[in-house]
Amino acid sequence: MALAALLAWLAFVVVTPLHAWSQVTREDTTPTGERPADADGSTYLLVGSDSREGLTAEEREALGIGGNASGKRTDSIILVHVPSGSGKPVLVSVPRDSYLPIPGEGRDKVNAAFAIGGPRLLAATLEQATGLPIDGYVEIGLGGFAGVVDSLGGVEVCVKRDIQDDKAGIDLTKGCQVLDGRNALGYVRARYSDPKGDLGRAERQRQFLGAVMKQAATPSTVLIPWRWWGFTHTAASSVVVGEDTSLLDSYRILSTMRKVSSDDALSLVVPLSSTSTTTTAGSSVIWDEARAADLFTMLREGEPIVEPPPGTDGEPSGG
Repeated sequence: MALAALLAWLAFVVVTPLHAWSQVTREDTTPTGERPADADGSTYLLVGSDSREGLTAEEREALGIGGNASGKRTDSIILVHVPSGSGKPVLVSVPRDSYLPIPGEGRDKVNAAFAIGGPRLLAATLEQATGLPIDGYVEIGLGGFAGVVDSLGGVEVCVKRDIQDDKAGIDLTKGCQVLDGRNALGYVRARYSDPKGDLGRAERQRQFLGAVMKQAATPSTVLIPWRWWGFTHTAASSVVVGEDTSLLDSYRILSTMRKVSSDDALSLVVPLSSTSTTTTAGSSVIWDEARAADLFTMLREGEPIVEPPPGTDGEPSGG
């Protein structure tokens, strides 16, 4: 009897995410035109969008995000690289104000690529800028993110300083605490109150993604049937994935996010030379071309990265 119960529970734990995966929304996100040659390992594009699609005015108000229900831009852009050999997997934040060539559109902020041509043009822009082929795509909107956090019963994160941000709708005190969906959303979106602006926000986003996956892998989630079902199915209903993105790809992305919380994965920012340079697109972020090229060459060629390379802490090199 005990054995039968154990087998039934194991079957539930395994089948639940498979069932959830069958319900995800899929979109053609594969770039067209000339693409980079095959590279070592796999590189995935993880996008947080400011989409409010499916949220009522009351729900948008409750989450403190306001705005219209239509249209969307990127709120975060992260490259997830999983090497085939040794070396740690890597999360690389791409500031959304990065001034880059956009195929067919001239130079603009990378966020414009998503606004103009959606995931396909964003992926094409980043492939051109990094030389890394994008092997998969996952996108989550604002309401979906908050729902995932609430499905876990909240997520613990250590807030490094007091954060009072009216635009993000949060008033948090320094210290470790459990954030619900609304406060978590404000935590990862706040930038006007952060001395490091968008770079500080990107750092908090990577930190919190690691905390989410750490919580998702705990017994308090996996061993409670309704919470495991709720988390997997809320997550599945909240994301858009590329048509060619497999369940294994999704697992690699989630696993890398979880490893960030235990320092088994690196959490980086594209090397920068300036965070505020006036361009034709307005105040823009400029990459340190030499250091960025070095970083992406290491990833492309499978050179093991154990410690963060110089210039990937978000501090501009100058210029």
